[in-house]
Amino acid sequence: MEQLTKMIPSFKNIHLKFKLDGNYFDREALKEVAYSFVKEGKPYEQTMGDFLIDWLDEKTYVIVSTSGSTGKPKQILLDKQSMVHSALATGDFFGIKSGDTALQCLPSNFIAGKMMLVRAMILGLSLDLVAPTSNPLKNLQKKYDFCAMVPLQVENSLESLHQINTLIVGGAPASSALIERLQTVSTKIFATYGMTETITHIAAKPLNHLSKGKTVNYQTLPNIHIDTDDRNCLIIDAPRLAKEKIITNDVVEIISQTEFNWLGRHDNVINSGGIKLHPEQIEEKLSPFINARYFVTAIDDAQLGKKLILLVEDTTQSIDTTQLLKTIKGAGKFSKFEIPKTIFTLENFTETNTGKVQRTKTLASLRV
Repeated sequence: MEQLTKMIPSFKNIHLKFKLDGNYFDREALKEVAYSFVKEGKPYEQTMGDFLIDWLDEKTYVIVSTSGSTGKPKQILLDKQSMVHSALATGDFFGIKSGDTALQCLPSNFIAGKMMLVRAMILGLSLDLVAPTSNPLKNLQKKYDFCAMVPLQVENSLESLHQINTLIVGGAPASSALIERLQTVSTKIFATYGMTETITHIAAKPLNHLSKGKTVNYQTLPNIHIDTDDRNCLIIDAPRLAKEKIITNDVVEIISQTEFNWLGRHDNVINSGGIKLHPEQIEEKLSPFINARYFVTAIDDAQLGKKLILLVEDTTQSIDTTQLLKTIKGAGKFSKFEIPKTIFTLENFTETNTGKVQRTKTLASLRV
């Protein structure tokens, strides 16, 4: 908490130790970089340049887009000083200090990528930019103190993750199969919980170096207060990040004032024959058996009301759904209610601009 009790820097200030691609920049020089990115940069540099121009103008806010994974994408205003508070909280929680090296490999048109730059400018990090590819470490030999990735990038970078000291993973839940492969990686890896409205993560939990069989919960960052509503959905009170309490659609179990266990989306809860099922928990159990994208959902059923089904993305049209269902039934991991009644395949899932699967639209494309 020491860092937060010091004088809070203004969003108008650039830390003296801030470096971008190996070079020091003050506020005026950074404006030139931004214009250069927009005019002459590669696509990922252009989006970074656009954000830099917004950050360095005289307005006290920036306009950002939500990812649209749980609904239609929307634009919201974020207070720049609140973004500073978010950067400080991240630095405090993960022990990031001025002079540390960081890698930006996320798209800068969404909040996660934007905040990597804000953290660097506010905390005084040496930030390198690379294209936001599925394997961002492929041609890199340098070691970094801090980085943020989505699960797909982590999966494709397993052999190179030792180049990163602390890695945060967000955007989508990491599968249990991936988490198992991370246990022997030296990097300290954390799953993060958050959204655009909370200026990225407000909580995190370790993904590796875990004791076998031990349940690990999300731990909140500094100055975050949590509660639940009558749906058992998380309420976030983060006065330094948002003026009003944020009521989410995430069903959680509150463990303590600073800990919670995420159970799934309230929107996704399935009532099948009077039994409430959380698809995300079933999906986690399914991960060892499926090497493709998939999700659990439901369709109308005369007897049960809603019938549990499994949708698998089968780009090669080679998945034997009969054998897969037989394997699931014989695994001994599922209650009878958690076993899908039917498995369907689709050649391609519908996804957002950031690559997240849109469940409702994907289900709508299924012809049953």
